[in-house]
Amino acid sequence: MSTAPVDDPDRHLAQVARPSESIRDPELLRDRLQAWLETRLDPAAEPLVEEVHPPTGNGMSSETILLDASWCTDAQRSSHPLVVRVAPDSAAMPIFPFYNMRTQFDMMRTVAECTRVPVPEVYWHEPDPAALGGEFFVMRRVDGQIPPDVMPYNFGSWVTEASDAERAVLESATVRVLTQLHAAPTSRFGFLGDATRTAQEALRDHVAEQRAYYEWTVAASPRSPLIERCFDALAQALPADARPCVVSWGDARIGNVIYREFTPVAVLDWEMAAQAPREMDLGWMIFLHRFFEDIAAAAGLPGLPGFLRRERVADTYESLTGAAVRDLDWYTMYAALRHAIVMFRVQSRAIHFGQASAPDNPDDMIMHRATLESMLAGEYWDGLD
Repeated sequence: MSTAPVDDPDRHLAQVARPSESIRDPELLRDRLQAWLETRLDPAAEPLVEEVHPPTGNGMSSETILLDASWCTDAQRSSHPLVVRVAPDSAAMPIFPFYNMRTQFDMMRTVAECTRVPVPEVYWHEPDPAALGGEFFVMRRVDGQIPPDVMPYNFGSWVTEASDAERAVLESATVRVLTQLHAAPTSRFGFLGDATRTAQEALRDHVAEQRAYYEWTVAASPRSPLIERCFDALAQALPADARPCVVSWGDARIGNVIYREFTPVAVLDWEMAAQAPREMDLGWMIFLHRFFEDIAAAAGLPGLPGFLRRERVADTYESLTGAAVRDLDWYTMYAALRHAIVMFRVQSRAIHFGQASAPDNPDDMIMHRATLESMLAGEYWDGLD
């Protein structure tokens, strides 16, 4: 298990380099959104932006702005709770090299059109950064509960306060979301890449993209020998899978889902979507819970060791789809590697903005270094399953 220090978890998610004040000032933001909305609706709609809650984050990923608006349809005024997702400013040293907001918009709209996966209704995409300083899209705001990241949901939250039966409902319902997404016709998602590829071909392309992402991450920082060893080990054991690829959520974790009564009512954050093997999402979902479990163990907390267990997640998925789940050791390690690159970028960002000091060993910039090393040695899952 990981033994990374957790005396101050927030420092690993350092929030710095705020975007421009045009996004932070509520009155200025309201005026800008009001003016923009008037260009999107007929004057007879008399749109009104009533209240704006600017983002409190840092622009590491897409900025999230909450607003309450209203407009008239057939002379009847109705309220519209909205969310605006804005691409981060490059000066904020964002986590990813680019944020294709149009792809995220198209992804949510197409998922809504051809699957039963619950996603917020999307309204508009705006490619022109003039209004808010970046490309953005607007979607309906959905009420419910989200498992928190800080502090992690398994440290103490509505998830830990739930009964085993309620968590079982949450777990199986979330796995069902994956089955519904993976049943989608890949031809409808051509904007994600070649939908005719086999799972193995799509995986090979995905790994190549992750290598490119890693190279971008270390362009102005030290390299990570551990990440590079993991890439080499995974490349030597790339799963052979002649089945068709599926539509992959990409960031398949419960922290990206809004729940009511432990049932998903909105699936969020599609910026990592791709055509991929079905195990990509399963491995990510399983590992991201293990990531939090290892942090909890290092902090001396009980966590939720009976929740999202690897074999049960796979069994649930197989029972719902009839599709065999293969090579989970490989896919959970690949998830850990992908997350390591993200963590490496987060820490590089903190060092860049003076919130952390560069360690002597660059691998210490990976919060779950011990987990990766244990997976590389083939020892991580011993005793956990």
